[in-house]
Amino acid sequence: MASVSTTPAAKATAGSTGNYKLAFALVTSLFFLWAFVHNLEPILIPHLKKACRLTDLQSALIDSAVYLGYFLMAVPAGLIMKRYGYRQGIIAGLLLYAIGAFLFVPAAGTRMYVFFLGALFIIAAGCAFLETAANPYVTILGPSESATTRLNFSQSFNGLGAFLAPILGGQFILSGIEHTEAELNAMSPGQLDQYLQYEADLVKTPYLIIGLVVTGVMVLFLFTKMPEFREGGSNGKSSLRTALQHRHLSLGVLAQFFYVGAQVCVTSFFIRFAKYTSDVPEKEAAFWLGMAMFGFMIGRFVGTFLTRYIAANRLLMIYSLISMGLLALALTVQSQLAVWALFAVPFFESIMFPTIFALAIDKVDEDRELGSSLLVMAIAGGALFPLIMGWISDQSNIQVSYIVPLLCFLVVAYYGWKGYEVKTETVR
Repeated sequence: MASVSTTPAAKATAGSTGNYKLAFALVTSLFFLWAFVHNLEPILIPHLKKACRLTDLQSALIDSAVYLGYFLMAVPAGLIMKRYGYRQGIIAGLLLYAIGAFLFVPAAGTRMYVFFLGALFIIAAGCAFLETAANPYVTILGPSESATTRLNFSQSFNGLGAFLAPILGGQFILSGIEHTEAELNAMSPGQLDQYLQYEADLVKTPYLIIGLVVTGVMVLFLFTKMPEFREGGSNGKSSLRTALQHRHLSLGVLAQFFYVGAQVCVTSFFIRFAKYTSDVPEKEAAFWLGMAMFGFMIGRFVGTFLTRYIAANRLLMIYSLISMGLLALALTVQSQLAVWALFAVPFFESIMFPTIFALAIDKVDEDRELGSSLLVMAIAGGALFPLIMGWISDQSNIQVSYIVPLLCFLVVAYYGWKGYEVKTETVR
C-alpha cells in the first residue's frame, strides 16, 4: 500500500529539542520496515500453502489477517498518538511488529496455520501504528517549506522495501522444492512430516532476523531524544454523516476499497499464476515479482511527472483501463505472455492509492481528518478480495481467478471518470 502525504495540524512544543537529522533518519527507516514485511506476504502465500497443505482460499487468509489488523488498529493508533505523541506511538508499533516477527519461530515449530495468522495480525497492528505516525511526523521534522521533499525522500525507502522483499524472501524462504500432490501422497507419513517441517522451518531465521532488526530500531527510538509535538485541531464540527455527504469522498472510499483489493490480489498470487501459466519455478517467479515492484517504484516517479500534463483523475482512469487490458490478456493466454502482462500491472497501480486519496479529500473542509481515516480504513479491501480470488481458484484455477482484480479496476476507472467530481449537499 502506498503512503499518502497529509499536512498534520501539529506544532512544536516550546523548547522542544532533539537531533532533527537523526530523528528523520530513524523515522525514514520505518517506511522501509513496513514495506519490506508486507511484500513478504506474496512469498508466504505459496510457501505456507506447501508447509501447511492449504487450499488457495485458506492461503488467502494471510492477506485477510494483515489487512484486518490495519482496519481494526488504525483508529486506536491515531487516538493513542493524539494522547501520548508520535514517539510513543512509534515505539508501541515497533514492539508489536517485533513480537509478531518473533512469534513466527514457535508458529513454524507447531506448523499450525492459525499461529502464523496470529503473528501476521500482530505485525500488521504494529505497522498500523508506524504508518499512522511516520507520514505526519516526517513533515514536521524540519522547515515546512521542505516538508514535501522530506516525505517523498522517505517514501522512496517504501519502494525499496517493496522491491527487495520478494527477491530476498524468494532466496531465503522459498525452498525451490515443488512436489506434486501425487508425490506427496506417495511419501510415508514420516517422510511427509519431515518434508513439511523442513518447509515450515525455513521462515524461522528470516523472521528472527527481522524481529531483531526491528527491536534494534525500537531501542534507538527509546534512547534517542526526539522532537516532541502537540496536536493542533480544527474547530469545525465533523461526523460520519456529514463526511459521507461529500459524494466524491464516499465514492473515493469505495474506490480505495476496490483498489487495495486489486493491488493485493495482483501480487499475492503472482507466484502461483506464473507456475500455472508458464511453469516458472517459484524462486524465479519471486525474483520477477521483486522486479515488478521495482516497476511500481519507478511508476510513482513517472506518474508524478505525467500529472504535470494530464489531470490526475484522467490519468487514474487511463491507468485503470490499461490495468484491465493487461489483466484481460493475462486471463486469456496460456504462455509466458500472461506472466509479462501481469508483471506490468504494478507499474500502472503505482499512482492509484495517493491519487484516489487526494481526489477524495479535496474540498471536504472540516471533514478532512475523518475523511482521511475512512480512506485508510478502506484498505480492508485487501482482506476481502483475495478470499474471493482464492475461492474462485479452488473452484476452477488461479488464472481464471484474476477476473477479481480486473473487475476491481473497473470501479477505480469509474472514479477517475465521474466519481471524483465534487458534489456536496451538506446539512449540519
